[in-house]
Amino acid sequence: MTMPAKRSRSIASQASAGRLLSCDGLVKSYGDGPPALGGVSFVMEAPQFTVLLGSSGSGKTTLLRAIAGLVPLDQGEIHVTGVALTRANLKTVRRRLGMVHQEFGLTDRLTAAQNVLAGAAPDLSWSRLLFQAYPTPLRQRACSLLAEVGLTEIQANRKARELSGGQRQRVGIARALIGQPQLFLADEPVANLDPQTASGILALLREAVTVHGVGVLCSLHQTDLACQYADRIIGLQGGRLVFDGPPADLSPAATAALFAGAGAAAVPTSTAA
Repeated sequence: MTMPAKRSRSIASQASAGRLLSCDGLVKSYGDGPPALGGVSFVMEAPQFTVLLGSSGSGKTTLLRAIAGLVPLDQGEIHVTGVALTRANLKTVRRRLGMVHQEFGLTDRLTAAQNVLAGAAPDLSWSRLLFQAYPTPLRQRACSLLAEVGLTEIQANRKARELSGGQRQRVGIARALIGQPQLFLADEPVANLDPQTASGILALLREAVTVHGVGVLCSLHQTDLACQYADRIIGLQGGRLVFDGPPADLSPAATAALFAGAGAAAVPTSTAA
């Protein structure tokens, strides 16, 4: 197991050195409770599939929401591709991010294809959005991405509410890709899926790294899936980084320690999810 090492200079000062993501001393508390993030620091390279592993309440969601600019920090700095996450730079940073949600985040009344095209909204004029007058190259890219994630033409033209959970998450991945992000943030993207479907979704996220050169930062609580798909695992417990290394270094003892105090159940796996 590789424990987080002390650094002689802040991670933020290294952000211009080609880092995909740098988080330096992130602290966040809600009310009088214990910190949701207690000084989390790490650097992420691209392309790489990094899993945030930990039990419920370990700080995974707060960390992802902070990187997306959805949660204000009490302390710390975040840089995405060398750009500091500030109020002034929020739009610039978000254009470099793709979001994959646990609850899919689709508009039920729109078709799968329309949901994917909606992912390009930040780059289109309001009139094109109002009349859904998407440029032909963008429509072609949406069709290509839907095929890439395994949906047929018939499924692409179905309303989102008519799709299964696995199909809806495939649409979510295609929608995130259409904006050509540099970093995916995926918050428990397979929590609501059966084990076989979950494996298919994580394989698609893995392909985003190898095919599209997108870095992936994905929160999970299933250790077997994390070890199967991740290049790197960052373990969080009580808002603190307690493990950082390749899956091969996550020993049974380290895993048990990571989930200590999470309840009486055994360490979570995909078959128990």
